Amino acid sequence: QVQLVESGGGLVQPGGSLRLSCAASRSISNINVMGWYRQAPGKPREMVATITRRDSPNLADSVKGRFTISRDIAENTVALQMNSLKPEDTAVYYCTGREVIGLDQYEYWGQGTQVTVSS
Repeated sequence: QVQLVESGGGLVQPGGSLRLSCAASRSISNINVMGWYRQAPGKPREMVATITRRDSPNLADSVKGRFTISRDIAENTVALQMNSLKPEDTAVYYCTGREVIGLDQYEYWGQGTQVTVSS
C-alpha cells in the first residue's frame, strides 16, 4: 500500500501557472505508472498526465504543450507543472499510482486538490 497526498492547488488567473505535487508514503521507484487525473463538476474523471517507471510521459491532448509531469525518486514525489492555464482546466486534480506485484495489480489514489482558473 501507499498513501498519496496532493498539494499545490489553488486559485489562479487565466494564463497563470501552478505546480501540483504528490507525495507518496514510500518509495515510488517500483510503481509502474504514476499520474494525474482530474474531474470537473458534472464531468467524468479524465486522465491528464502519466509517467512510467522508465520516465516515459503521456499527456492528454488538451494539455500538451502546457503541462509537464515529472518524478523525483529521491523525494518520492510526482509533480505536475501547469502553465498557460485556462478556465476549462478548473477541476479537482487527483494523484494516482498503479503497481503490479506478481499477478496482482494495485491502484492508489490521493484525496485530490482543487484547481480553479478564473479572473
